[in-house]
Amino acid sequence: MDSREFRNAMGKFATGVTVISTDVEGTYHGMTANGFMSISLDPALVAISIGERAQTLQLIKASGRFGVSILAKNQVHVSKQFAGQIPSDEAFRFDVTNGFPLVGDSLVQIVCEVEQEILAGDHTIFIGKVEKMIVKDGEPLLFSCGKYAELDPQYAVL
Repeated sequence: MDSREFRNAMGKFATGVTVISTDVEGTYHGMTANGFMSISLDPALVAISIGERAQTLQLIKASGRFGVSILAKNQVHVSKQFAGQIPSDEAFRFDVTNGFPLVGDSLVQIVCEVEQEILAGDHTIFIGKVEKMIVKDGEPLLFSCGKYAELDPQYAVL
């Protein structure tokens, strides 16, 4: 099995889309990621997975904190901007929540303190203790098989 085959296979697993952010000495940074999951309810812990070549990796290590913004279905442009797919001449305008940069109008905004770092292959997994969380109503932006997706209202259970 080669890495492309593995990547394609893992792409069959539908995920939400997040922007991982951090603040280093007053300068905000962010990246699109789908390597995110909840870990524990008590204490509230989440995990993110960041590639070893990503600039954000060293910035989170320097900061000791990270934010997670779970994107809404109408935020494809935000995902693409932080993935480097849409060039932008001006800096992204983050919301500042609990003194931390997060994406405005996202469904969930979470601020975390790094509890643990785990080197795993070509990624580092950061486990973060949730300091602050804001939740809004709406539908999530999804990603599957290399494409953005939305929930099918036919299958929505309310």
